[in-house]
Amino acid sequence: MPIKGKIQVIDRMSLLLDAVSRYPEPVSLKVLTAETGLHSSTAFRILDSMQANGFVERDVTGKYQLGSKLLSLGSRVHAQSDVRLIAEPIMAQLRDELGESVNLTVREGDEVVYIERATPNRMMHVQQLVGSRAPLHVTAVGKMMLAMNGDDECMAYTKRTNLPAYTRNTINDLEKLLNETHRIQQQGYAYDDEEVEIGVGCIGTLIYDASGNVIAGLSISAPIDRRQDKWVTNLMNAAKRISNELGYRDS
Repeated sequence: MPIKGKIQVIDRMSLLLDAVSRYPEPVSLKVLTAETGLHSSTAFRILDSMQANGFVERDVTGKYQLGSKLLSLGSRVHAQSDVRLIAEPIMAQLRDELGESVNLTVREGDEVVYIERATPNRMMHVQQLVGSRAPLHVTAVGKMMLAMNGDDECMAYTKRTNLPAYTRNTINDLEKLLNETHRIQQQGYAYDDEEVEIGVGCIGTLIYDASGNVIAGLSISAPIDRRQDKWVTNLMNAAKRISNELGYRDS
């Protein structure tokens, strides 16, 4: 029988995905309804929506198999696992070189998500919790990600979010954001100048995979009075090492 969850359609979608995945060959609606206990009209309606979104595919005989969207999502999970494993020792080395916090982030929608960190053994340091999030325009890495996608991306992001201010230093004007991203594009790294939290500064850059796509961001966070421009070299070298181990080759 179907699971009775808080969001019934998602529970039913999960049942159908599990059922489809158990068969190495495309499977019929009749078999899927028998496997899940769903009424045929309900199963067909959900499968039709899943097909439209790429979660399943339907062949010429009307049978179902897993769709390419799942492969894409699975690849992203695998890539994040790879970058975390590769980055951890390099992040630890960078932390020990500078004595400050080092963060690994990925983009999800209009935010960056912290997926790994390396924190120093000192009383006063900046600590970002794994799983915490921040809007793109207030973080060094997030601004880098906006910059690499060009002016159209910045304008669309501004329209979606209205650039909320977190501190008096947050960039909350499109013209200022565009000026910032143009400069970032040229230099290859970005600063967070107390834009998320007063007293905290950050330097960030990007990590690339074997296909040349941005896969993550690497950043150093510190009390603003301790942050040093010379750290840029250490940061860029660490990000390059991670990218190279992921197969990236800068042409």
